[in-house]
Amino acid sequence: MTETPVDQMSFEQAMAELEQVVGTLERGDVALEESITLYERGAKLKKRCEDKLKEAEEKVAAITLDGDGNPKGTTPVEGL
Repeated sequence: MTETPVDQMSFEQAMAELEQVVGTLERGDVALEESITLYERGAKLKKRCEDKLKEAEEKVAAITLDGDGNPKGTTPVEGL
């Protein structure tokens, strides 16, 4: 697990660490307190991944098309 703050991770970083957390929890070879800490970090990582995916979806949705269906530019997405 990295010490990188979750809110500074890219989608790929957060997903990779989330997979590690899930694997560790599924094996069940950690103490209860560590399991709780891992679960809490996993919840933060999951939210980060969801937020980054939503951000990407909004960017894709903002692409405008011309009359032939070809991308011609983007419209600003509020908050991005």
